Amino acid sequence: MDEQNKKITQLLSGFGKADFEKDVDLHMHSCFSDGRLTPQELVADAQKKNYRYIAIADHNTVEAYKKTDILNTKSPHIITAIEFDCWYKGVLVHILGYGVDIYNEELLKLCAKNKKETESDIVRLLNSRHPKDVIKAIHLAGGAAVLAHPACYWAISLDHFVKSLKALGLDGIEVFYPYRRHRGIIKFHKASTVKKIGEKYNLIMTGGSDSHGEIESII
Repeated sequence: MDEQNKKITQLLSGFGKADFEKDVDLHMHSCFSDGRLTPQELVADAQKKNYRYIAIADHNTVEAYKKTDILNTKSPHIITAIEFDCWYKGVLVHILGYGVDIYNEELLKLCAKNKKETESDIVRLLNSRHPKDVIKAIHLAGGAAVLAHPACYWAISLDHFVKSLKALGLDGIEVFYPYRRHRGIIKFHKASTVKKIGEKYNLIMTGGSDSHGEIESII
């Protein structure tokens, strides 16, 4: 783990439930994937709502950062992020990469080649990424790899599923997430179970609203 990996890991580890319920949101989407707002509009919304930290995690792309100047924003603090679609043990999983170098070649090799690969559910289902490659690329880009909304996966044993992903280098798990509002139809595990698994395997525990429009509280 190099200095950049350590830096983002320490930052993420410093956030807790109270932060994610108040003024930290590390999971939202812009118009560069399947969100409705521009990155600039998301930043303005975060400023209006007094957020301290945000991360735009678009599907399979970092164009929100490359094609705008939002990283020059002084408040809120912006953490670079991406949400990769990949397949593991027959399950479509989403792996978040935080603090990544948006120009890293290994990361960009796994990014979408066109807009359809960022916004179309059907096209995204056809991806051939594997978590091992995704996690490796995130690490090479100086980032931390976090499993998004774990209660949505239909793994027979979420505990074993997460354990095997940690063996591949997974750094964290998204614990603080509004399951009552998002993907409620396909929730297979309890949020409390996700937290216990995160604690069991000493994983970073992150959170976010997964907003696709204006930023919503996770509460």
